[in-house]
Amino acid sequence: MKIGFDVSQTGGAKAGCGFYADGLIRALAGQAKSLPHEFILYPAFGDLFWDPECATATFRGPFRALAAPPDFETSQRFWRNPGADFESRLGSPDLIHSNNFYCPRGLRRARLVYTLYDLSFLADPSWSTEPNRVGCWQGAFDASTHADWIVAISEHSRRHFLEIFPHYPAGRVAVIYPASRFRADAPAPPRPERFARLVPGGFWLSVGSLEPRKNHRRILEAYQASRSAMPLVLAGGKGWLMDGFAAAGDVMLTGYVSDAELEWLYRNCFAFLYPSLFEGFGMPPLEAMTLGAPAVVSNTSSLPEVVGDAGLLVDPEDAPAIAAAMGKLASGEVSREALRQAGEDQARRFSWESSANKLLEVYRAVGELDSRLEGWSAVGAESWK
Repeated sequence: MKIGFDVSQTGGAKAGCGFYADGLIRALAGQAKSLPHEFILYPAFGDLFWDPECATATFRGPFRALAAPPDFETSQRFWRNPGADFESRLGSPDLIHSNNFYCPRGLRRARLVYTLYDLSFLADPSWSTEPNRVGCWQGAFDASTHADWIVAISEHSRRHFLEIFPHYPAGRVAVIYPASRFRADAPAPPRPERFARLVPGGFWLSVGSLEPRKNHRRILEAYQASRSAMPLVLAGGKGWLMDGFAAAGDVMLTGYVSDAELEWLYRNCFAFLYPSLFEGFGMPPLEAMTLGAPAVVSNTSSLPEVVGDAGLLVDPEDAPAIAAAMGKLASGEVSREALRQAGEDQARRFSWESSANKLLEVYRAVGELDSRLEGWSAVGAESWK
């Protein structure tokens, strides 16, 4: 098959969606010579997201990439107004894989696979902006009526999608987990200059964009309640709805960090804190466990799937409970070494190679359909009984 793959968020400032698409396409690129498919990469995709550097910064690898539009307005016009030549201008793919919440409409021949990250914008609308809510809702709704197959990044996201859209055939929603972009056996990076004052093994770490869902205010509340002598590092770029957020005391706000900087932080923190209110998967805890960081993680949404029994699970809305978990680690009541080893064992259950192979099975199943949405109406109707 000829597969069109959305790499629009795999550029230099990528976050969760971009890391997922990047991890999958890199794993597929690693076996490019043996693949029975031709890939076409889309550096710009849909009307929700635009990377100004998409022409040069998004993933290429051994695959052919379409030329990027000159600007966001041109890209939006193309995706919002699919003409008769829509698919030919996309390289005449047999299958298109969307990875950034946008769901294309107007496909006449090409099958459609849609990556579902999460429906957090429905769980609590206050976690996001109105334009983001509307765009993400439109994408998810369109996927429920147009996608031949859904790829969910966790069992929690799969169940949530089917609760909201019970008309969609459950047999066409596959769970394909992300994995860590870091390797435990890779050479450790040197300490970055801007972290010169941090003592290895002597600081708490939390990673995530500054946005309400990541629960930074309760992290600060728990840290203050814990009366820890170790500093707290909050690593991540600015998201939304956090204007006025400021850290006091021995707290470091790093802003966006490079992969090398993040790897050093994971490897050298005393413990990793991730009491997020809601996650479709939760890649930072997996990355932290991969590199030996003991993890204190929420007991909600998908995070128990990621951490299993290898972390301290806490109620993310209970700052004293978060502080108590920190205290158990700091005092030795819970063995940091045992938690570290359990985390490394748990992290080895996830790999990009395994996920890429599962994705190829999805592509095979979709390719065997006789026509677009073949059997969808019948299976969808059955789900109402």
